[in-house]
Amino acid sequence: MGYSVGQVAGFAGVTVRTLHHYDAIGLLRPGARSHAGHRRYSDADLDRLQQILFYRELGFPLDQVADILDDRARGAGPMEHLRRQHALLTGRIEQLRRMAAAVEQAMEARRMGIELTPEEKFEVFGDFDPEEHAEEAERRWGDSDAYRESRRRTAGYTKEDWLRIKGEADDLNRRLVALMESGAPPESEAAMDLAEEHRAQIARHYYDCGYEMHTGLAEMYVTDPRFTATYEAISPGLAVYVRDAIVANAVRNV
Repeated sequence: MGYSVGQVAGFAGVTVRTLHHYDAIGLLRPGARSHAGHRRYSDADLDRLQQILFYRELGFPLDQVADILDDRARGAGPMEHLRRQHALLTGRIEQLRRMAAAVEQAMEARRMGIELTPEEKFEVFGDFDPEEHAEEAERRWGDSDAYRESRRRTAGYTKEDWLRIKGEADDLNRRLVALMESGAPPESEAAMDLAEEHRAQIARHYYDCGYEMHTGLAEMYVTDPRFTATYEAISPGLAVYVRDAIVANAVRNV
């Protein structure tokens, strides 16, 4: 006779209401009904529920879970199914990485005394952490004037200030990507000019950034996983390209 909806709910740690919903949307239809019309679940139904809960734990929406399981039901080949799973999991991992980065950035903003609401912090720091430069300057150069100056300036920035700063950084990154994809080497005049603009943005918004300090930051773009991940998420190879352009610009200005 199979298992009742109450038994299945107890096995799986879900509510009866959840199982009713899965039935209503066609995600998990019980294999049989009792004479009284009550749902009865088979072992195969329990296997499908286990898979549903696995994908739900990973954060996939129900429609994607249905697509994954129905691909298997329609006889999709093992490699095709694995390829689809890999694509979905990779996308989910990237989403979680960005969420974790946003939380870390909001925590750092609070530590630095930035007076924004939590919602504003997530809105502003979704992809860019303006305080990383100041934090790394403190770690690398000790109790420096650069760190104190950055903290003094940023403590008074409003949400509008941060959005404007982020917009400038995003625009610069877009132009760097376009230049890199055009094939222009990082030692080109155009690339060095963008590197100089990058240095000027730091000096304008955070602290006086000389060429020695700028090249020190540039090295961290390829040696510090946090910096590397930020640039690689924008475009693969961008971290090295920006580093090389900054170094070339420093040499040009020595």
